[in-house]
Amino acid sequence: MRILVIDPRFGAAGDMILGALLSLGADREFVLRSVASVSKPEITNVLRAGIPATYIRTNTKKTTRTLSEILEIISAADASVQAKDIAKKVFTRIRDAEACVHQTEHVHFHEVGADDAISDILGSVSALLSLNIDAVHILPLSTGMGTVTCSHGIMPVPAPATAEILKASNLAVSLGSSEGELCTPTGAALLATFQEVFGTTVHSGKLLSSGAGAGTRDPSDHPNVLFAYIMETGDEAGSVDVLETNVDDISGEVLSSVLSTMMNEGARDASVIPIVMKKGRPGYLIRVISLPRDAPRLAKILTHETGSLGVRCTPMIHRFIADRTIANKTVVINDRVYSVDVKIASMDGVVYSRKAEFDDLQRISDASGLPVRTVKHIVEEDVWKTP
Repeated sequence: MRILVIDPRFGAAGDMILGALLSLGADREFVLRSVASVSKPEITNVLRAGIPATYIRTNTKKTTRTLSEILEIISAADASVQAKDIAKKVFTRIRDAEACVHQTEHVHFHEVGADDAISDILGSVSALLSLNIDAVHILPLSTGMGTVTCSHGIMPVPAPATAEILKASNLAVSLGSSEGELCTPTGAALLATFQEVFGTTVHSGKLLSSGAGAGTRDPSDHPNVLFAYIMETGDEAGSVDVLETNVDDISGEVLSSVLSTMMNEGARDASVIPIVMKKGRPGYLIRVISLPRDAPRLAKILTHETGSLGVRCTPMIHRFIADRTIANKTVVINDRVYSVDVKIASMDGVVYSRKAEFDDLQRISDASGLPVRTVKHIVEEDVWKTP
């Protein structure tokens, strides 16, 4: 599994994130094409406190826009559908934070509505997707301290909108450490969305590459740089995450639908266990087995499907896995030949299980008129006779 690890210990802004991803080897042509409608970035190599880093200059003018105007620009961009969808999530997150700060739904974007912010966000998302990453892990984010001057005057650090974005996210935050604004609303929203869409708790493995994205300033007390790394965790087949939630207000039909949905979305297994909840209420424990890279996405789906207020995750449980193959076999029933997939399990080279796929058994049962139980017996007896 390829994991992108982002280290924003010296802060985060849109240009720093984009620069770091380009430094890691993101597809420049893909990125430049995605932002061509709003900017033509200059990409240069600079030093920040002696650290080599990639710096992005968008060469755009300041503008003020509404969310709908920004979303129209993103929709018209020459970018992938996934990149556009994620970029829209980032701006919606900023809009929600601004609406909370100003106590109004009619939000006009100032700094974060300018073409450079649109370019940084759409470019960063496109860059991330071009790296073919399986998951993202974000280390603690530094916000800085003191005050910052913006379109609303002098504000504390972190700025109110940045603080709201961070409060609504699962990012670990370090307040203080350096004077000034280290984390912008754009940087916070990008990292929060990366965490939401691709987040993982895994952040160890073989280091494949490293990159650094530069901010505009070059202070003497710290490198104004965001660091990023790509790591390979190796084969994750031996580890799974276990997702669980308790429910007491779902019918059997809905529970069945939830299990089907989770399996269709990539769960390795899903089950429902009857339990007794507080005050003696009968309920169910829904348990989903997931590969680590899929756990954040499946947890959200489980929440939406059940209406649960939370999903517990037990990460990286090791599982012992038998060697397995699927073989297509033929079987003759009532003078008719049928094909059936058989899952063959072995350990230390010795086969100990040959199990026919149930969907094939059902198909043969429907065609032959025999009960599924009878078909299963005939098929599995036959496949044990053949190598």
